[in-house]
Amino acid sequence: MKLKHAASGLSHGHRALPEHAEKAVKQALAKAGLERANAILLFLTPEYAANPEPALRAAARAGGCMQVVGCTGAGILTEDEWVLDSPGAAAMVLGGNVHLSIAPQGKLSDEDTVLSLCTPAGLTAEWIDVAARRFGAVSGDLFGHGPFKVWSGARVAESEQVDAILSGVDSVIGASQGVRALTSPIEVAEVQGYDIKRLGNYPALSVLVQSLPPNVREMERVPLHLIMGGVAIGDPETAIREGRYRLNHIVAANLRDQSITLSERPARGERLFWAMRDALTAERDMRACVARSVQALPGAPDFALLFPCIGRGPNFFGNRDRDLDVLRSQLPGLPIIGMYGNGELGPLDGINHLYQYSAVFGLFCCAGTRECRERQDAGSDRARTF
Repeated sequence: MKLKHAASGLSHGHRALPEHAEKAVKQALAKAGLERANAILLFLTPEYAANPEPALRAAARAGGCMQVVGCTGAGILTEDEWVLDSPGAAAMVLGGNVHLSIAPQGKLSDEDTVLSLCTPAGLTAEWIDVAARRFGAVSGDLFGHGPFKVWSGARVAESEQVDAILSGVDSVIGASQGVRALTSPIEVAEVQGYDIKRLGNYPALSVLVQSLPPNVREMERVPLHLIMGGVAIGDPETAIREGRYRLNHIVAANLRDQSITLSERPARGERLFWAMRDALTAERDMRACVARSVQALPGAPDFALLFPCIGRGPNFFGNRDRDLDVLRSQLPGLPIIGMYGNGELGPLDGINHLYQYSAVFGLFCCAGTRECRERQDAGSDRARTF
């Protein structure tokens, strides 16, 4: 059997037992053809959050290593299935030349791509704002009540933050926000605190109402939780198409002065467009993001990590995880692991960003795969030359 650099396993049932972690690791080892792992990625459902350490120890024993990294999430996933409604464990074993090391506190470099996991309490601006490229998620559950746990070295992290560096791989990080733009970016002309007063020459609420699809505009209660502002980053002409925008959620629509209150302070002079969450647009955007990411890798991906927002997964797509479906259809047989969280971490226009209602993913190509493609490309070049 050919050894693999990575493989996944998943187990779930009626109770949050350590045996699910053990079984998931053993499944992954069998798929990879490994006797022991260099490292284990382990994600557990919320039922484990009160006391995850028996499951962490079970995973470490099964994999023959203490480098167990992960967190609790609202749900878990692998390429085989996703789980939101029962206690369970998803594991990925890493072998060959692929290793996972815990980054020293405060010693990240701008060349590092860091798997970053935290609890809501561990999510701070100082932690996010570093030179290294972060990707990962915020531990969560369906209701945001907690408790929440992250771990490394098969122990719960008291700092509520984990920074881990994958070595022996090349990586590409992608993020799909996938909202349907209702307007083009418009200059924010007047603000007061968290309120946008005017967009261009018109009251902000008037611009929003006029941009709504007729079927939404005619509703007795407009679904504001599906509508948000998108702040263009860089060239506003291409920002929407290229995904260079950050979302700012609507808190309230104020009929008295026709202003709109947002979750983050808007700034005068920003270019903002109104947008709406839409499943079809999200799926199309995910397809485009994955295709671009595959082309950017120097070799075929050997494994992937996927972190969809709990507000975007099967509950949004109609009991299907379209993000996972896209990865499976474009990269059949690829080992995948991930969890549904309360926020996603990834790069946006060169800086680390906390996404909402999005899917962040990483594709990883091992050194042997890269060298194989380089040889193939060289052979193709010679064939074309002669």
